[in-house]
Amino acid sequence: MPQISPVEFCTLPLRVHTLLADVPWAVDLPAHRHGITLSEFLRRARQDGSAAELDKFPPIARALFHLRFSLGRIFRLEAEPKNASAASFANRLTAEDRARSSVVPGTLEGVFRVVYRFENEQLLEIQNRTVHAAALSALAAPAEESPDRYRFYFAVYVHQRTWITPLYMRLIDPFRKLIIYPAMLKKIRATWDHHIRSNDSPSR
Repeated sequence: MPQISPVEFCTLPLRVHTLLADVPWAVDLPAHRHGITLSEFLRRARQDGSAAELDKFPPIARALFHLRFSLGRIFRLEAEPKNASAASFANRLTAEDRARSSVVPGTLEGVFRVVYRFENEQLLEIQNRTVHAAALSALAAPAEESPDRYRFYFAVYVHQRTWITPLYMRLIDPFRKLIIYPAMLKKIRATWDHHIRSNDSPSR
């Protein structure tokens, strides 16, 4: 599950291209049926909380998550800055974007805030003492040349919060690219199979 070509990603009609820029990761998902949207997939995953379950990650990925959360609590790294609202990426949205989003921009969702959630594209952001970051999820429907699969795109954008940000990102870069992101994509594939294939099977 490597990083994909920037050319492929930039040709997608995503709102995020006019807001932020990065090279994404992707995972192919079997087309158990056509007409599935990202919103439907996320809704099904949230219904039983499986989207946030750390116990389904590989042991080393779980250990890194727990270490980061523990350090965050000890050093109070998770505190949202006072100017978070003014610095939010949601301020870059147009009135059309806000009307199109199924969730009000700025809504808290776990440790993230929703920037927007469209039918097949979602952008979440987090602001704390180390970074101001956003995570994109996007789902592309099966194409004529590959009718048997969807493609799920995932990208992380990091905006410098303080002088600590570049040091922090250099420190965690190998771990997030070699361990965390591949583990997240594998979990997305497993969640997709569980919520789409099983729920749509004829026996049900």
